[in-house]
Amino acid sequence: MLRVGLTGGLGSGKSTIAGILRELGAEVIEADALGRQMMEPGQQVYQKIVSAFGPEVVGSDSRLDRARLAQLAFKDGRLNDLNAIVHPAVIEAQQRWMNEVFARDPAAVAVIESALIFEVVRDARARGETEGILADWRRRIDRVIVVTAPDELKIARYEARLNPQATAREAVEADARLRLAHQIPDPEKASMSDYVIDNKGDKEQLRAQVDTLWQRLKSDSNNSPRDLSLK
Repeated sequence: MLRVGLTGGLGSGKSTIAGILRELGAEVIEADALGRQMMEPGQQVYQKIVSAFGPEVVGSDSRLDRARLAQLAFKDGRLNDLNAIVHPAVIEAQQRWMNEVFARDPAAVAVIESALIFEVVRDARARGETEGILADWRRRIDRVIVVTAPDELKIARYEARLNPQATAREAVEADARLRLAHQIPDPEKASMSDYVIDNKGDKEQLRAQVDTLWQRLKSDSNNSPRDLSLK
């Protein structure tokens, strides 16, 4: 078995790589998708966010106003408050998912796509946490893949994905730069990772890198002990 973290900054191409790995046979789960599910009305995470941030983050449809929440988190300096609510629940759900995957297939390669693997640990330790699910998160993963790309390319991809009106393009770019500023730079992430995928080229180059990496991940899985406990 092999627990794999797939990380990288906004617009780096994580989702594309996760899709390729899924095609090749990996089990894949997306941290963002889990977080969105947990932020729906009726969920415990939703209740905690409303309690912490107030009714102003609730829209007319009773769902969270994600734009307002993002403004409070990124622009008003409350990102750590939001992450302290969302991240523990997401990581616990990821752990349960991995356990289920390995119970079905002890030789599986389980990939968690998450932009903030290293940031979770950084922020937990900045709060003075020395142990626990957040401070220990990196230790719960056998291999980490980081996806790198120049920041300007990341921002261009982010804009292309959102496809804003011309009048909103400047605001979208500013939002992208603010989000990147809260993320650990690629060189530092690369120094802490097991594998690096350079995603500044075309799709064929990317696919070739992922195909090669997949063979290594399968080999690592076959040579890893079948033990779900933390070391």
